[in-house]
This record gives sequence, C-alpha cells and structure tokens, in this order.
Amino acid sequence: MKPAIIVVDMLKDTFKESSRLSITQEARQIIPNLQRLLKESRQRNYPIIFACDSFLKEDFIFKGKMKTHSLRGTEGSEVVDDLKPEPTDMVLPKRRFSAFFKTDLDQTLRTFGVDTIVVTGITTEVCVLTTAMDGLCHDFSVIVLEDGCASRNQEIHQGCLNLYREFALYPLLRIMTVDEFLKL
Repeated sequence: MKPAIIVVDMLKDTFKESSRLSITQEARQIIPNLQRLLKESRQRNYPIIFACDSFLKEDFIFKGKMKTHSLRGTEGSEVVDDLKPEPTDMVLPKRRFSAFFKTDLDQTLRTFGVDTIVVTGITTEVCVLTTAMDGLCHDFSVIVLEDGCASRNQEIHQGCLNLYREFALYPLLRIMTVDEFLKL
C-alpha cells in the first residue's frame, strides 16, 4: 500500500465563531487526531494534500441555502493554523465538493505512485464522502478515518459511515480509526 493523506476543508472560515456552517465544535474535536496523523505521515513520507474550498463570490452553490464562505484569496479559505501545511505538503484549491472534481488530484497522486487515499476532514456526508467515492471511481483504494472527519453532529457522522462499513466494495473502501491506520 502506498497511501496519500487528503485533508478536506479544515479551513479558517469553518472555525469562526460566526460560522453558520454549524460544524465548528465537531471539527475542533478531530484536530488532535489529525495532528497526530499528519506528524506520523510526514515521518513516513506519505504525500499530504490539503483540499480546500476556494469559491468565487458568485459561485453557483451559493444560490441555495449555503452561506458564502471560503472565498478564493481570503484568509478564510486557508487551512487552520493548528494544521498548518508544511513546505512538503500540497494545497489543492477546489470549487466543488470532491477534491477530484476539475482538479489535478488524480494526476498528482499517480505522479507519486499512490494506490490508496486516506480521507479526513469535513463534512463527512458531503466533501469527505464525495472525495472518497471519486477516489474509488479513479481506481484508488480508499480509507475514511472516522475519528479524523466530522459532520455537524455525531448522529449524521456515524449514520453516514455506517452505510459504508459493510459496503459491497470492501476492502477497496474501508472505515477505520487513525490508530488502526497508523498500525498498517
């Protein structure tokens, strides 16, 4: 297995007290797990990619209920300081939910010989899941770290993950903890 770590949307706008994304508290709880994962992954020379919302003010997705956030070029679209990317990490701006959609992620992973993506971040049922599913569609094995991703509450988070624990594509898609992954 040659993994890459993908950290999805752990951005400053999410952690603002005024954020209407209603995930701030849950997202804060996974930071220590992500810090440990990133430290160990860097020691193992795993590629680390921060997939970051980078929207335009006029973006289509803001025509629904979603509040304008993570605008390209603003501080709010940057990775939170607690997970600050290091020079060897990659920051991948994305305009939609999946880190694969209209980005060069597939080509980047293949350049590094990656065969497995380890997906973390927020939100479990949207950006984490669409990145995981697109990873499968691009022929990568996928690991979603249940204590490395979050949703607006535990019920939604666990409900989403439970749908995939016994998924027909196991072991191509696996749900595990940070500790379980680091023991592989």
